[in-house]
Amino acid sequence: MVLSNTLTIRKSGFGLAFWLLLVGLISPAIWGQQTNNSYTKRVLEASEVDLLFSYYDQDGQNAAVTGGEGTEELTDATSTLVLRIPMNENDVLTVDVGLSAYTSASSSNVDPLDGGNLNTTPFDASSGESRKDLLAYFNPSYQHSSTDRNSIWSADLYFSTEYDYFSLGFGGSYTRLFNEKNTELSLGGRVFLDKWNAIYPIELRQGFFDDRVTGNGTYNPSFTPFQSENRNSYSASFSFSQILTQKLQGAIFADVVTQNGLLSTPFQRVYFGDTEAFFIDDFQLADDVERLPDNRFKIPVGGRLNYYVNDFMVLRSYYRFYWDDWGITSHTASLEVPLKLNDRFTLYPNYRYYTQSAADYFYPKEGALSSFEFYTSDYDLSSYYAHQYGVGIQYKDLLANAKLFSFGLKTIDLRFNAYDRSDGLNAYIISLGTTFVGN
Repeated sequence: MVLSNTLTIRKSGFGLAFWLLLVGLISPAIWGQQTNNSYTKRVLEASEVDLLFSYYDQDGQNAAVTGGEGTEELTDATSTLVLRIPMNENDVLTVDVGLSAYTSASSSNVDPLDGGNLNTTPFDASSGESRKDLLAYFNPSYQHSSTDRNSIWSADLYFSTEYDYFSLGFGGSYTRLFNEKNTELSLGGRVFLDKWNAIYPIELRQGFFDDRVTGNGTYNPSFTPFQSENRNSYSASFSFSQILTQKLQGAIFADVVTQNGLLSTPFQRVYFGDTEAFFIDDFQLADDVERLPDNRFKIPVGGRLNYYVNDFMVLRSYYRFYWDDWGITSHTASLEVPLKLNDRFTLYPNYRYYTQSAADYFYPKEGALSSFEFYTSDYDLSSYYAHQYGVGIQYKDLLANAKLFSFGLKTIDLRFNAYDRSDGLNAYIISLGTTFVGN
């Protein structure tokens, strides 16, 4: 859960799967090039443009917005533009901008009463404004390579905004190549300074009253708004890669991540097992919202091993172990097998397996008691395993004959992935990426 609480994971819990699928489409920048005494080849010969689009769809029955029971139906469409510009022979400026628009039955139930449904339930979406949102981000970065191409410095900024969340980030990295570029060592760090605009379930807002409330007694939850709405994240990363043989390349990597501030999601309900239940129609009113510690420490460690079988096939394997001080440990393993059909087409079948233990503070609906200090019914923090199956195909135009304005088509990537989680959440994503290169 390294990527927790990004984009719509706060609404419906698919963020990790979504970003792991999308990142495979983004082409890496060109780094080291050979040098000689009379001429230094540019790090990037011409400007490049990536145009990326993805469509994501999910469903499930354990929405955190409605206390661990309710629809998780969600669709998300994301468009991204990445522009890489050579500033000179050693420096590259990259500008990455994107928009993500989603419609969520789960988040619509932050206020299930605003849609005029005849019978309000956690398994039906409200038609009010809370059912949709738009995330926009801007991520510029600058990379400098030394003349001998053995050292690479980079720095970047990040801004994103959506209706209840703003994120500001910055970071940098240093990469050093040794042993005739057969060995690579990288160090990096990032900081995110985020701010919630806390939106609480409608029944917990000041002044709420509805004469349709039913239950034994008077609905009067002991609810206190969060005092601080800031969330800060700090990470340091390390990676080491080595060409082991002519056919084998390996890498190991590790991160240290610490977070503090409001790590709870303000609109995710919790129902206690020792309090009276109150309803409007078939919709149970919250006893409280998710309460989690205001500090979290994470350590993911992993590795890659790529083996060149022959001109037709390459094996790309990946493993990651994750631990945090909330009680979660997880294992991720994946295998991708690029199959080069000819000079233009490559097929990418892939499989990924994920499993994790539950956080110390996870309880199913009505499993927590009102006397507990911390509690959540977010199934992203439960114990589960998941399978992801996918296939992609890439078209490469070596001569960039097809044109878009003054840019020639370099590659087209089309990918499909299906995700199946043991708690009933299932999803799929279709991604299309194109890269154009300037003349």
